[in-house]
Amino acid sequence: MTPAPKTPAPSPDSILKQLQDSEVKFLRLQFTDILGTTKNVEVPKSQFAKALAGDVTFDGSAVEGFTRVEESDMLLRPDLSTFLIYPQFSREEGERGRVARLICDVYLPDGTPFEGDPRGVLKRQIERAERLGYQMYVGTEPEFFLFERTPDGRGSTVTHDKAGYFDLAPIDKGERIRREIANKLVEMGFEIEASHHEVAPGQHEIDFRYAPALETADRIATFKFVVKRVALEYGLLASFLPKPMAGVQGSGMHCHLSLFKDGKNAFDDPAGEYGLSSAAHHFIAGLLDHAEGMAAITNPLVNSYKRLVPGFEAPVNIAWSTSNRSALIRIPAKRGNSTRAEVRMPDPSCNPYLALAVMLAAGLDGIGQKMEPPPAIQRNIFKMTVREKRHHRVKELPTTLREAVNELQKDEVLAGALGEHVLDHFVEAKNAEWNDYSSTVHQWELDRYLDLI
Repeated sequence: MTPAPKTPAPSPDSILKQLQDSEVKFLRLQFTDILGTTKNVEVPKSQFAKALAGDVTFDGSAVEGFTRVEESDMLLRPDLSTFLIYPQFSREEGERGRVARLICDVYLPDGTPFEGDPRGVLKRQIERAERLGYQMYVGTEPEFFLFERTPDGRGSTVTHDKAGYFDLAPIDKGERIRREIANKLVEMGFEIEASHHEVAPGQHEIDFRYAPALETADRIATFKFVVKRVALEYGLLASFLPKPMAGVQGSGMHCHLSLFKDGKNAFDDPAGEYGLSSAAHHFIAGLLDHAEGMAAITNPLVNSYKRLVPGFEAPVNIAWSTSNRSALIRIPAKRGNSTRAEVRMPDPSCNPYLALAVMLAAGLDGIGQKMEPPPAIQRNIFKMTVREKRHHRVKELPTTLREAVNELQKDEVLAGALGEHVLDHFVEAKNAEWNDYSSTVHQWELDRYLDLI
């Protein structure tokens, strides 16, 4: 794992030429709201120059958690390094004209960055790391389900196949779709490392190469769009819901984190315990120390906590290990430039910008305060007794979204990383989500109690 040299961003003139040479007719200016939903403003070719100059405005009051009606005007300032031309997803789309994309940062009309822009939140933590001499690289393993659609086009929870872990066709009916997704991503500049069927029926995973944190967050947003778009062409629903079905494994998004300093992996130290540097130990300690508050961001749905239960490979214990997958953080065996910490709690419903921002903030706090993690646990934590967990200083993650949001509000480091605007709007939205869920009568309650009580 050696960082690639940074490629200079293309100029507006070179992008305009690519748009013209490739006969692109529409340009999408993409951004993300606080809850992680990807948004875009699409402009025709007559507005390409204006868009590249960062002069396209939009109504921020209509976007979740952005701003009030009286402060609505906002600017989309494109990051030119994110330019790409979408592949053709269907014949009809090709006939309408090719589409390109730029990911944007959100600014106020006076030219100042908008504090509620999730991409800006991550950029601020990246800048903080850079002041300390660090650059964080991230590799992810996003999982998703493929479901059949009903005759009227709605989604269902009928899985596309009944296959299991690493199965092959014809049992694995998602093989062709995964290849199609991978091919589209490669056309868009991704380096795909692996794809395979996951443990649950209809569940899949596609892994792409590590990259700097901001680039990885951008790629996660793009990846989810491509997966859903290709599935639609096959008449299927691709879902990143963490736990769409009871009794099977949920979908996670394991994040492999490493810090580099002066071109070398700052986590690697052959003379250190487990081959890890003091910076690695401090970073891991920071992640563990802030895990309860991080959960609200990395696992942001009511449904997320139905994945984080014992028995389905998802972590529930705040611990670390070099040898087993029951811990929240696992240290894979490779060392040298591949030394990294695998954080296993996030799920793919999270806002990737905020999730990576809080993980980086937590790790940097560990380094800044020279925190030491508890001893690594090499046995299966799921089989440990309560007394054994207490002896090894193993705490548990929040069991509900409400608990996680409360922990987030108490965590001054994470609150500071998010900023007041993002924190307040996120908490407000999640409390409303929890209250709505709590006041709804669910089918489980009727099935269990209606005839009995």
